[in-house]
Amino acid sequence: MLSNTCKYALRALIYLGKFSEKENRIGIKRIAKDLDLSSPFLSKILQNLVRQNLLLSTKGPNGGFALAQNSTEITLWDIVTKVDGEEFFTNCLISLEPCKTHDPSKPLCPVHAQYDKLRTEIRDFYKETTLSVISRDIEKYDDLIKL
Repeated sequence: MLSNTCKYALRALIYLGKFSEKENRIGIKRIAKDLDLSSPFLSKILQNLVRQNLLLSTKGPNGGFALAQNSTEITLWDIVTKVDGEEFFTNCLISLEPCKTHDPSKPLCPVHAQYDKLRTEIRDFYKETTLSVISRDIEKYDDLIKL
């Protein structure tokens, strides 16, 4: 499962992908209010994403955050792997270890074959889904802000 930190990062980047521009950055207070998130916690997450080169940040009265790249270039994979790492996509469903560390002399877990196929589909979805695709899809919903 994704961590809460990662879920908040996804929500924030989807929000910024929809509402920010490089010239028109959005302040942390507005983002936190619109997403109903703790401002100090969200601020730490967004600063980490600045260090990961997914966001731009400017201080001051007209400061705030914006995407560092076009929303067509940032995928869910980019966000999740920078926040939580690749473990979500590589760990075994039952064991606490990644499948790639499996000892070939021992049998695989009972759900490996079925889960590996599903995990591949999930990985492909995350790699192919961009913030711009989500922004287009999200317009269909009334409660956009409370993602």
